[in-house]
Amino acid sequence: MFDEEDLAAIRADRDRWAGETLAPFLENGERREEFVTVSNHDVDRLYTPEDIAYMEYDEDLGFPGEAPYTRGPYPTMYRGRTWTMRQFAGFGTAEETNERFHYLIDEGQTGLSTAFDMPSLMGLDSDHPMSEGEVGREGVAVDTLRDMEILFDGIDVGEISTSFTINPSAPVIYAMYIALADQQGVPRAELRGTLQNDMLKEFIAQKEWVIPPEPSLEVVTDTIEFAVAETPKFHPVSISGYHIREAGSTAAQEAAFTLADGFAYVENCLDRGMDVDEFGPLLSFFFNSHNSMFEEVAKFRAARRVYARVMDEWYGAEADAARRLKFHTQTAGQSLTAQQPLNNVVRVTVQAMAAVLGGTQSLHTNSYDEALALPSEDAVRVALRTQQILAEESGVGDIVDPLGGSFAVETLTDELDAEITAYLEEIRELGDGSVRDGVLAGIEQGYFHREIQEASYEYQKRVDAGEEVVVGVNAHRIEEETDPDILQVDPETRDRQLERLEAVKSERDDAAVEAALSAVGDAIEGEDNVMVPIIDAVKAYATMGEIMQVFEAHHGAYQETVGLA
Repeated sequence: MFDEEDLAAIRADRDRWAGETLAPFLENGERREEFVTVSNHDVDRLYTPEDIAYMEYDEDLGFPGEAPYTRGPYPTMYRGRTWTMRQFAGFGTAEETNERFHYLIDEGQTGLSTAFDMPSLMGLDSDHPMSEGEVGREGVAVDTLRDMEILFDGIDVGEISTSFTINPSAPVIYAMYIALADQQGVPRAELRGTLQNDMLKEFIAQKEWVIPPEPSLEVVTDTIEFAVAETPKFHPVSISGYHIREAGSTAAQEAAFTLADGFAYVENCLDRGMDVDEFGPLLSFFFNSHNSMFEEVAKFRAARRVYARVMDEWYGAEADAARRLKFHTQTAGQSLTAQQPLNNVVRVTVQAMAAVLGGTQSLHTNSYDEALALPSEDAVRVALRTQQILAEESGVGDIVDPLGGSFAVETLTDELDAEITAYLEEIRELGDGSVRDGVLAGIEQGYFHREIQEASYEYQKRVDAGEEVVVGVNAHRIEEETDPDILQVDPETRDRQLERLEAVKSERDDAAVEAALSAVGDAIEGEDNVMVPIIDAVKAYATMGEIMQVFEAHHGAYQETVGLA
């Protein structure tokens, strides 16, 4: 990108600067012996055109909205439409979360994001013995279509985009949302939103599952196949690196393992005979945004470039929409501290800024009190206002890819591209040429666990040694702290939920439920898509637990064996 004579002159001038200007200052030393990112990635003191001299503009950067999408998936980015502000919400019963939904919409939120309680996440009904003490605690309890009806009472599902953060039981929630749309008279083709539904990352990081990896992969593929035909504006899977990062991975591992999971789904869909240019546009991704701003921006840019290249070269995608990486971002929960919780407002702002500079399509900003409890209403409002100030006051979205061309950011982007690609090749080799088989083998062999564990251990060692500063934890501590008011979940939540569940069971047609559950089992054993009978089952008011028990009966419950033997 630069003339060789100009580069030679810059090189000579840099040598002069190092000897004449820099050297005297180095006699007094620098703040640290080494400067690294949160991921322990070395960063240089200074970057110049020399660092990116080998780059080819068209091949490595291009223009926004065109391959390789390094500079953004769309040509106008936030000048055309601000990112979707999608604050995570869910606690207690459907009534309480519905109230929070309406509050957030009234405050200017542009998309809903639903958090579920642990029983719902694990496919258990609220009256299951293992659900005791967890109903409505970390999200909303949803047992039947009746809960979904209350959850979206007064909300037109044809007018708002809704995200559902749920995995093993995701097809059931997807079916309930479709059933709700049918009730409201909203055409399925008009439904907008995202289902997380990323089972592979569960086996890698978050550890919520019901059935084993291979049948789980088939169920995810069923939802993608169904969405292509029935809900083409709804993303049936959000391939998630967020939880991989929260488990302790580096930025490069987060991007690489997430993309590998995505390519595993691509290969499974291709094996079904699906067209990559048809299902590819429905794939969405979900990333973490941590504290090292420039590393995070580079991660997002590198991930887009790698994805476009692999979808083209490995899977033959031709449509721009199938090669364009689209993603949601959430600020780093792992970075939040219970000590001096108001400091988290600043952390979240830095992380949100990185996500926007990196070109995210939607964003959740964590609330400052989340290290203590579910977010309070005041904390949620501050988190939402953080996004609104960035969007409407800072000007950060007025320039497309404003850090593009930065010697430092372009160098970091290239370094992360190389590291991500190396991981993908290693995973592909584990699968003898198949990323899907490599991911499954990596889960079975503990490959991902070891990589993440080592990275997490290295980070914690730096924190313990004071090399990684965490304000309020290992530096700038105070003796007395004021705890903010935190959200308290009503202890009677479980009683109210069980009353509703019992009422639904007493009012429904038990014969219709049994027939619907039997049809789900037939689809599991045969070659039919399981989404069709699941929708019929939820319309008959079969419970979440009843439907998931059918899957467990046919596939068995998964037991992790990594580290045993």
